[in-house]
Amino acid sequence: MQTVQNALFGMGNPLLDISAVVDKDFLDKYGLKPNDQILAEEKHKALFDEIVKKSKVEYHAGGSTQNSVKIAQWMIQEPHKVATFFGCIGTDHFGEILKQKAAEAHVDAHYYEQSQEPTGTCAACITGDNRSLVANLAAANCYNKEKHLDVDSNWSLVEKARVYYIAGFFLTVSPESILKVAKHASDNNKIFGLNLSAPFISQFFKEPLMKVMPYVDIIFGNETEAATFAKEQGFETEDIAEIARRVQSLPKVNKNRQRIVVFTQGREDTVATVGDKVKMFPVLDIDQNDIVDTNGAGDAFVGGFLSELVQEKPLEECIRAGHYAANVIIRRVGCTFPEKPDFH
Repeated sequence: MQTVQNALFGMGNPLLDISAVVDKDFLDKYGLKPNDQILAEEKHKALFDEIVKKSKVEYHAGGSTQNSVKIAQWMIQEPHKVATFFGCIGTDHFGEILKQKAAEAHVDAHYYEQSQEPTGTCAACITGDNRSLVANLAAANCYNKEKHLDVDSNWSLVEKARVYYIAGFFLTVSPESILKVAKHASDNNKIFGLNLSAPFISQFFKEPLMKVMPYVDIIFGNETEAATFAKEQGFETEDIAEIARRVQSLPKVNKNRQRIVVFTQGREDTVATVGDKVKMFPVLDIDQNDIVDTNGAGDAFVGGFLSELVQEKPLEECIRAGHYAANVIIRRVGCTFPEKPDFH
């Protein structure tokens, strides 16, 4: 299947990642868990100033959905601009960096630019092979459906796509935009993917999450997010295979596609529904010493998965590509990748 431009559509929070290795005292000072992702509150304002002053700070174009579509594009290589990305940035230096990085990654990014709020940032506080993410959404929070998604020239890019992917984080910003895209996918028998993204989404954004769920063809998450979702939905089970089964059978609008559930578990097997069965897919072996930074591993898995999905490859191949991409990313700092993939 020949991949065409704009076949993959992503929408989310474009953030500039500011990553630095920190110690336990730093995490404690700001009340952070070693492996978590949260939205910045007032008490985290100083964290951003402090992390920038650290000796080895790195800047990378980030944001969960943007990472995933960038990696999908990297896996596909040619043609360029298979992936489209929408999100909101500020008219500032960080915004310019994001534009430049998206162009370098050959992603067709169409940002909604506004000057009320600065471009969003995400502090990645790395300790050993854990990463604690604190996102200051700022501009990303200002995405406006009427002023961007509904504009004909932008919506026509949505219509061009065959596969859609949005991280659950965007539910905190513009659930109405997600619904519009999800309904379009469902009405046209295209594929809509969503990520549970973080435990707080299932806990505090339950209503918008469950509003979009009937349109979700593929749901992604990790073991912690799966467990939190199950608890919030009253599944009364901690068995990940059983959770996957229950999530698969939640109500669905487009009956032509059976929902696919994919739960990653770090170095443990990935759990996925294949037809009516739940199967385990072992990840690639990696020496613990080769792990540089797990920031972006989940995004990379999804990116690899989407790269094959958009080429209409079978589920097993999508998962294999996801494992490959995640394996590459965790050997590097931030969500970065070598020039070309070595995936066959």
